[in-house]
Amino acid sequence: MSDSIKVIVEKCIGCGLCIKVCPFSAITIVNKKAIIDLAKCNLCGACKDACKFEAITIFKPQIAKSDFSSYKDVWVFVESERGKISGVSFELLGKAKELAHDLHSKVVAVFLGKNIKEKAQTLISKGADKVILVDKPELENFISENYANVISHLIKKYKPEIFLAGATTCGRSLVSRIAVTIYTGLTADCTGLHIDREKRLLVQTRPAFGGNIMAQIITPNYRPQMSTVRHKVMQEQAEDAKRKGEIIEEVIDGPFIDARIKFIEFIQEEISKVNLSDADIIVSGGRGIADSKNFKLIEELAQTLGGAVGASRATVDSGWISYSHQVGQTGRTVAPKIYIACGISGQIQHLVGMQSSKIIVAINKDPDAPIFKVANYGIVGDLFSIVPLLIKKFKEPR
Repeated sequence: MSDSIKVIVEKCIGCGLCIKVCPFSAITIVNKKAIIDLAKCNLCGACKDACKFEAITIFKPQIAKSDFSSYKDVWVFVESERGKISGVSFELLGKAKELAHDLHSKVVAVFLGKNIKEKAQTLISKGADKVILVDKPELENFISENYANVISHLIKKYKPEIFLAGATTCGRSLVSRIAVTIYTGLTADCTGLHIDREKRLLVQTRPAFGGNIMAQIITPNYRPQMSTVRHKVMQEQAEDAKRKGEIIEEVIDGPFIDARIKFIEFIQEEISKVNLSDADIIVSGGRGIADSKNFKLIEELAQTLGGAVGASRATVDSGWISYSHQVGQTGRTVAPKIYIACGISGQIQHLVGMQSSKIIVAINKDPDAPIFKVANYGIVGDLFSIVPLLIKKFKEPR
């Protein structure tokens, strides 16, 4: 039985208070009585709290408490591309170490691929206590169906308490399949994780309602607790070559490889000379640059500084620059040493993607722009006057 909501007709007077607070426009008034569209309602409870006449009730069935005592350890999926382990995996190992400390458990890296055993020690040096290896020629290239089949088998065998993966293209396609297969919850695009020690719950923080609020989500009734985490929001720990750990080589046989799917070729997108996620300096343009042709100014400043070009969603939606440059909630999360925002107002959707930058420089002619609240340095003025001056200054011989 699932949760349900009901209007008590005898108490409802059709005042409309519930309509005003419903974020999903799921309520209408018919003949002075509230009617809830269950197809739109997500049972958030806002209408129930707003009703002064106690005319709305939410029924939550009692769920028998499960025994999770056999579940232990924090697992991290190790993502790699063309033989190189992705940075987000190292970031997650660092965070997993913190979570495992609060749970008095261990960090386990799950690594699939071909000829990968020699890389296992790197994962231990970066925080893993154990590494579960599945080394098969069929796993050389990432195919989400095959990887999900193998990892689902491992989860059922070892029973981890928490499973983490990067909120990347690979991570998102993989973990959703695993969650469905093993029947557990999944929180996507997390920007924060911590442990409720009393209840041994993973508290997963992510932007919600277009980034206007930060939601905290838990999975109390199923295991493992699963999250995908954005790149550059967790801190990678320093490598310790002296760390010792256990390497477990799993031999996987059986129908784990989906014969219907074949890897043909990987074609890398040529987006820029500097990778946005790895850049130490990023110069981003927003709606204030007024036209696509003015991105040449942003590109020149970025090139002068040896940095990468970023962009706000507004400029991408306008077709001024490709999506691969987008920084923000629906784009890339970055954490460069210097982030220069040119003509970007600083809406929360953009801020969640770059607020971890060590130094933020904002250039905007609006002195009340929200970007100035997070900027370390702010320049109020016309970017078309200021940016050329910066380019000229940085090009001067030293």
